[in-house]
Amino acid sequence: MAELVRVDCSLITDWPSFHSEFARAFGYPSFYGANNNAWIDCMTRLDEAFSEVQVEAGQIITLQLDGAGAFKERLPELLSAIFEMAAFVNWRRLEVGSPPILCVSADA
Repeated sequence: MAELVRVDCSLITDWPSFHSEFARAFGYPSFYGANNNAWIDCMTRLDEAFSEVQVEAGQIITLQLDGAGAFKERLPELLSAIFEMAAFVNWRRLEVGSPPILCVSADA
């Protein structure tokens, strides 16, 4: 079980590379759709043995965005989308009575 997953933002140059890097880092299933809805589905289910990275029920996983400062300069809308999608993941879980699951940390 993992509690921290690091994603190297220098490897992300566009939406396709975003999805590839997250699929690699989290070990998404082979049928991962490589779109934002699929990302949200995978992150929502990190306590259901849905991907290689898992967290115990009731625990929170921290997503560490390494190189976020430079990433913000290169692709500010993509960085903003990560925070928005992570917030939606937690809201979605709260809506069905499950605790939040995702915390996002970013370096400068």
